[in-house]
Amino acid sequence: MAVAAPALARLMGTLARTAERALDWILPPLCLSCRAPVGRQGELCAECWRGLRFLHPPWCDRCGWPLPHEGLEPALCAACRAQPPPWRCGRAALVYDEGSRGMIVRFKHAERTEAAATFASWMASAGEALLAEAELLVPVPVHRLRLLVRGYNQAALLAKHLARRSGVPWSPDVLVRRRATASQQGLSAAARRANVTARAFAVPARLRHRVAGRRIVLIDDVQTTGATLSACTRVLADAGAARVDVLVLARVVKPATIHI
Repeated sequence: MAVAAPALARLMGTLARTAERALDWILPPLCLSCRAPVGRQGELCAECWRGLRFLHPPWCDRCGWPLPHEGLEPALCAACRAQPPPWRCGRAALVYDEGSRGMIVRFKHAERTEAAATFASWMASAGEALLAEAELLVPVPVHRLRLLVRGYNQAALLAKHLARRSGVPWSPDVLVRRRATASQQGLSAAARRANVTARAFAVPARLRHRVAGRRIVLIDDVQTTGATLSACTRVLADAGAARVDVLVLARVVKPATIHI
């Protein structure tokens, strides 16, 4: 006998709550940042929450850089006025600083993947306008050797959870990293740009039809100089994307940031 939709929804909700309580019993919920006990999985303690700097308007229409005040027409930061990035619009949920760095590094390198759903919820709020017009979410890829060592791509996890929240489909394979670039951590802006050039990314020929004519949102965890995002954007544009927007969890905010 078929189960009525409302009854099925109640059943699924009950199962989800039961699974959540079971997980809390097996793995007591800890703060995503400092690992202190919290009420639910995926939460932060009050002190760590106060240490986060969420980004919000007024911001640069093009890249999401926080602006000091409203009223600029068009609302562009100095970097975008001088040399705008190749993507149409970019947004970030957080400032990447001492308050957010620890939990993001653990998410990226220490298998704290339970943070993905919470991070995606913050990104969905920051990128609500982008997601409303998006047709495909594409995570920044990692090279297969790094994926083998790490076991997961953090950008793909974020894209997966964003797809669940927004209803926008995601595709983890339309953009590939063809060569293993060195880690970007600690590199200068010029070195970062050089590190991701020379055809590091590609859209496989057999998958170009998924990109052609689509409005794409490129997903990543952290934006520093924008070198990786710029390289990926150009590859997607060359494959025929109608437009490319960028949505990241956190970005570095300092005057030296330049989009190349």
